[in-house]
Amino acid sequence: MSDGVVVRVLTGRGTRAADREALVAFVADVTDTAEALVRVVRRCAHCGAADHGRPAAVVDGHDIRVSLSRTTGVLALAAVPSTTSPDTIVPSGIGVDVERPSRVTAAELDAFTPGERQRAERSGSAAVHLTACWAVKEAVLKQDGRGLRVDPTEVDAVLGCITPEPSGHTARFDGLVQPVTVLRLDDDLVLAVAAGSAPVTVQDRRVGLVTDRENAHRVVALSARERPRPSGGGGVR
Repeated sequence: MSDGVVVRVLTGRGTRAADREALVAFVADVTDTAEALVRVVRRCAHCGAADHGRPAAVVDGHDIRVSLSRTTGVLALAAVPSTTSPDTIVPSGIGVDVERPSRVTAAELDAFTPGERQRAERSGSAAVHLTACWAVKEAVLKQDGRGLRVDPTEVDAVLGCITPEPSGHTARFDGLVQPVTVLRLDDDLVLAVAAGSAPVTVQDRRVGLVTDRENAHRVVALSARERPRPSGGGGVR
């Protein structure tokens, strides 16, 4: 059983049924549980419905925090297994997103703050930087539970160089700053994980790849005077 947040990146099979099967197998693996004891459900925090909303897993009667993201040919799964260490930080929520710069640039998203656009222009690879910003927004809003009912410009991603190393990135949202894990997994694939200050292990298990990366975070809280103002756009509150 693993501590902190475990993220597994897989070659996607392209159907929601296959994604669900992969999530069940993943949760069973990271919790050292038989797949028959894992149940995946959906819970909408907005309306209470069970046919949509944020996914959750129940393992032998216990809730396990999970998150899921898919893009062309790739599936990313995240879970918070029951910790075996009293010193491990357990996040109240997690969010994962995986995206391809080729898709984001084609979509021409109007979802970025002025600061994000300025930092992207200075980054040397605007397409990759903006894709990472979008992935961070999705991950943070999944972690929050409201998803894209909140205007994505309410999240301001402050990123360093987008490399195979996951550290040095933060997101400002709801007056707080939190560290986020951001990885460039290959030339056309970016992963973002929002898990507060919890340690994150990313397992790249795509066909032909076996790679693990670890990132330990420190959370940063802003005082009331330092809290950023909303960026505009009329997000749902």
